[in-house]
Amino acid sequence: MALRVMVVDDNADAAEAIAAFLEIEGCDARIAGDPMAALEMLADFAPEVAVLDIGLPQMDGYRLAVRIRETEAGRSCRLIALTGYDMPEDRIRSDEAGFESRFVKPVDLDALLRAVRPA
Repeated sequence: MALRVMVVDDNADAAEAIAAFLEIEGCDARIAGDPMAALEMLADFAPEVAVLDIGLPQMDGYRLAVRIRETEAGRSCRLIALTGYDMPEDRIRSDEAGFESRFVKPVDLDALLRAVRPA
């Protein structure tokens, strides 16, 4: 069975590029364009990994990570942050929100794949 990955990014082109790459690499990748769509997708799709943009509308990726962890489907989901911010306080916030990995944009897709599918 393919690894289920939810990609959450309000930039449709970026989300589609990441999802397409993950699909080529054998994952079942689905896209949510905003935090509310991501939360709705959780129960039905039950992703094993969620790749979250931090700079989302309505609710930032840090808050979304916390909300995902509060759901039954999201408790065991591995969280990966994508961000344009790389200050020390940003790294601390990522850790506090429960992200296992974080990548500064533009993301190296091979490195992202290694985080999505660790050996």
